[in-house]
Amino acid sequence: MYATAHIVSDVMTRTVAFVGRRASFKVIVQMMQDREVSALPVLEGEGRVVGVVSEADLLPTEEFRDSPEEGCALLRRPADVAKAGAVTAGDLMSSPAITVRANATLAEAARIMAREKVKRLPVVDEAGLLEGIISRADLLKVFLRGDDDIAEEIRREIVPYLFPLPSSAIRVEVHDGVATLTGRVRDTALVPVAARLVRAVEGVVDVEFDLTRAVVR
Repeated sequence: MYATAHIVSDVMTRTVAFVGRRASFKVIVQMMQDREVSALPVLEGEGRVVGVVSEADLLPTEEFRDSPEEGCALLRRPADVAKAGAVTAGDLMSSPAITVRANATLAEAARIMAREKVKRLPVVDEAGLLEGIISRADLLKVFLRGDDDIAEEIRREIVPYLFPLPSSAIRVEVHDGVATLTGRVRDTALVPVAARLVRAVEGVVDVEFDLTRAVVR
């Protein structure tokens, strides 16, 4: 009835910085600094994602470094205590990696990030091989979509199905992501349905209606 939602492959970053299991602590830190990222997928074999090492995984070592006794007191989880003495990506990483498929919708990716409390997800294929990475910032890219493009999708994919001519004459305008539908419709009971569908269009921030019932003769 309406256009397919944007999927992960539409916005993901395809060139991804990564490390192997044997990468040292300093190599990891240097790569994060050079690539300006806060996490790196850990790969093995032909590119299978086996974990992710993030700044959070590195912090236990920093806490432990200045004062071993005080540092251990700060580390509440056994996993953090173990990581405090780790020196390679294989020991530091969080595993198994939380990943997403390229054909997942952006809404699905956002739900995974929220549920798992992570800022980015490696994108993998059926075999678990790395294809890209998607971040919170990537999810927001849909809101950069042009108003004219959004309006055209609403006119093409939603209005004709819910309010087919000649029973309606609806004008669709979008400004700064806010969609406004005005005109006359035969069945105003469909307005809440239209609201849900319009809000589901990628890039829509909000929707407003000024629709009145058309007189049927």
